Amino acid sequence: MSTAEILLLALVLDAALGEPDWLWSRLPHPAVLMGKAVSWLEVHLNTGDARRAKGVLAVTLLVCLGLFTGWLLSLFGPLVELLVAAILIAQRSLVEHLRAVADGLSQSLARGRQAVAMIVSRDTDNMTGPQVARSAIESGSENMSDGVVAPAFWFLIAGLPGLLAYKMINTGDSMIGYRTPRYEAFGWATARLDDLVNLIPARLTGVMIALVGGVLGDWPAIAKDAARHRSPNAGWPEAAMARALGLSLAGPRSYDGEMRDFAWVNAPGAKSITGPAILRCCDILWRAWGLGLALLVAFALIF
Repeated sequence: MSTAEILLLALVLDAALGEPDWLWSRLPHPAVLMGKAVSWLEVHLNTGDARRAKGVLAVTLLVCLGLFTGWLLSLFGPLVELLVAAILIAQRSLVEHLRAVADGLSQSLARGRQAVAMIVSRDTDNMTGPQVARSAIESGSENMSDGVVAPAFWFLIAGLPGLLAYKMINTGDSMIGYRTPRYEAFGWATARLDDLVNLIPARLTGVMIALVGGVLGDWPAIAKDAARHRSPNAGWPEAAMARALGLSLAGPRSYDGEMRDFAWVNAPGAKSITGPAILRCCDILWRAWGLGLALLVAFALIF
């Protein structure tokens, strides 16, 4: 069985089953184990002097651990590769989290805030309804790249070792890749490496969203908006989604009690965003997933 065929089946399996509670309530999820590895390195290395150099060592160890674990698991054959890939690709759970925000908003603002707090790191306690919906759509767009397209891309390029190495880097970035006094030096290498490994997947995700959203003709404007985004990669899927939905995304938001004046993506778009817009975002994410599946079938047939 080829790598493309294994990936194809893994994508379908993830879409069908998602993250079964009966399993992960009994066993630690691989993402949790990766997080523990990052935490252990952070506690033992992020001290004293030369923290940037220690951060380079930390991310090197994470990549090596991912490569070795992926290689070891791949020795057990295609079935294990398929199952591990399905676990680490998160299309269904991504959409389920977004739908939970839309459902929460349909009940009350408080429930919407509670649901969106599960998927974003920004302050949610004082969010308005449109801010809750906008945050969910931004998270969904970005995580389509980080949680679906990029893992699939690196699995296709380098098999299970590539997928595990990518997830180690991405997990590390989500935990220590912040410009705070504690992490700015130590997490620098992890954040920069995460930018690098997401360079192609983020732009590919933007193209896929633009294509299924019927706004590929707006690509010059999408690229311009993406360049104004605070992230070198997240701006691409967000800018494409903003155009596809006719919305304005990004913009000012609060972290740790401090309001930050980030640029708007698709500034002329609507800012009064409601729950149904989240559901439209989910529809686009599934269509982009379907496009990816079709491309993968074509790839498998050709190669």
